[in-house]
Amino acid sequence: MDFLRPDRWEDALAAKAEHPAAVPLAGGTDVMVEINFDHRRPDHLLDLTRIRDLYTWQTEGEYVRLGAAVPYTRVIEALSGPLPGLALAARTVGSPQIRNRGGVGGNLGAASPAGDSHPALLAAGAEVEAESVRGTRLIAVEEFYTGVKRNALAPDELIRAVRVRKATGPQQFSKVGTRNAMVIAVCAFGLALHPDTRTVRTGIGSAAPTPVRARAAEDFLNAVLAEARCWETGRPVPPAAAAEFAALASAACNPIDDVRGSAAYRRRAVGIMARRTLGWAWQQYTTGERSARCA
Repeated sequence: MDFLRPDRWEDALAAKAEHPAAVPLAGGTDVMVEINFDHRRPDHLLDLTRIRDLYTWQTEGEYVRLGAAVPYTRVIEALSGPLPGLALAARTVGSPQIRNRGGVGGNLGAASPAGDSHPALLAAGAEVEAESVRGTRLIAVEEFYTGVKRNALAPDELIRAVRVRKATGPQQFSKVGTRNAMVIAVCAFGLALHPDTRTVRTGIGSAAPTPVRARAAEDFLNAVLAEARCWETGRPVPPAAAAEFAALASAACNPIDDVRGSAAYRRRAVGIMARRTLGWAWQQYTTGERSARCA
């Protein structure tokens, strides 16, 4: 196994172009586990830890441009205001040591259905900034996941940053696991209110071959909120509408039975999380107060 360690981003792109099968390494929280257990044995490792630009972020208009290697700890400490859903999800990632190393770029690159950042990125509205020696392109996050642990990157592309819409309303994240820490999600749900466009977006994790949005649930709820003028008046979401939203979120799942949970359990849990996160977010929107359960 050859170890490539460029000092500049341009050199990293050139190395990836020369060795398209090279595996990028930044936090290493997924890659090194696979190597240690001999699940992966690449010919080349492409170490990106010397490229400081990957560890920075900038505010660009309505987006935060988050470098691919910004660790989860920094998201929690510095970006919980503009990116509250992602910060909530980051709090559930592994242990403090893992959160100090791992970042959203690696989570996206691994493209695991159970990745904790995916529901929050889907709900917030994010774009993946992919780059190669051929140029740069933006990929909508819902188009980035192409299969179980597969993504839309070309062989010569690397993730440079993730562009995430700054929150204009409350965002929530909920996760079911077998214990409170260092756990792979049985299933997860992200929800974001976007008062500027008067829409609701969702994200579901670990309940389908890829992370997905519950689009039918979103469309239904958006229509109900508009018809009842809930955005303008702040009146509660009708209980029947919340129940139907939860049912449609469950229907968006395509889960499997595995050692962490059954398909039936995952569908039911997603529906419950959808109803609860909607209630928490709407309470925050209408009162300005954050429920204790949101922490």
